[in-house]
Amino acid sequence: MHVRCPDRLGEDLYRQVLELMAELSPVVQALPPTAALVELKGALRYHGVDAVRLGEVLRVRTISRLGVDIRVGIGPTITVAATASGRITGPGGVLAVTPGQVTQWLGPLPVQALHGIGPRQAEILRDYGVHCVGLLAALPPATVQRLLGGRAGRQAADRARGIDPRPVTPRALPATASVHRAFPRHALDGAAVRAALLDAVVTLALQLRRRGQAARALTLTLRFAGGATWDKTRRLTEASAHEDDLRTMAYRLIDAAGLQRGRITAITLKAEDLVAAGQVAEQISLDQAREARLAAEEVSDRIRARFGPDAIRPATTLLRVG
Repeated sequence: MHVRCPDRLGEDLYRQVLELMAELSPVVQALPPTAALVELKGALRYHGVDAVRLGEVLRVRTISRLGVDIRVGIGPTITVAATASGRITGPGGVLAVTPGQVTQWLGPLPVQALHGIGPRQAEILRDYGVHCVGLLAALPPATVQRLLGGRAGRQAADRARGIDPRPVTPRALPATASVHRAFPRHALDGAAVRAALLDAVVTLALQLRRRGQAARALTLTLRFAGGATWDKTRRLTEASAHEDDLRTMAYRLIDAAGLQRGRITAITLKAEDLVAAGQVAEQISLDQAREARLAAEEVSDRIRARFGPDAIRPATTLLRVG
């Protein structure tokens, strides 16, 4: 199954779409910035339904939970599935091509529609009268190699015939997570900037805990009126996904910016060098206040899981930020 998300989909939403895919199959290959592959062989046996049904379930979940309408292509190979997802026009949908339909379905398509054929390759093929995939499949592989080059020609000839031995290889996104906050107007008020930063800290920490990850470093990026930017990265003493630790480091970063009269239009807080939360050693703390805050954090997570991420927010974040 090849899945295409809408163009310019934010990284956070893209990660959430990948997580929904992982609920259907453990073999998911991220294809940044907005696509992914899902191996369905084991999933079909596990769920007891056909591939089209799984594609429809995934699409319903992304729309209902995330508001993201995806396009799903299903086929016996990566090339066929990716070509199918690219042939869906308008709003998202599901298009499945069975093994017995591959040759008949690919044949009439224009050569540029075949996944893996770039604009330059398509132009060369059209110059020689090869306008559709069926004509490309009918050419001897040696002829295609002379036109497109050795390796590229072999791949194009095979894929036009529906041959693509590549497996779906599990691959996650790079280990980062970020939260962006924009101001409805240029912000000069230090309190408003810190309120937005605190809101970003709370949201970022919650994302990390939901994903079972912890950050080893934080990067703060400030965007100013006129397009100028400032960014700085600092490493945490130890990897953490707790609001206390991220907030302390975030405030150090904003203090390092030395803001006075800078007109800020947006801030971005990024957690970097992420590790699995299970790899982080939890130190026994004698600080009763910190232990109480961590216990309150666990309770807050349960409330947010039940009633939504905005069920609990710091009071200072009620200032209007985007």
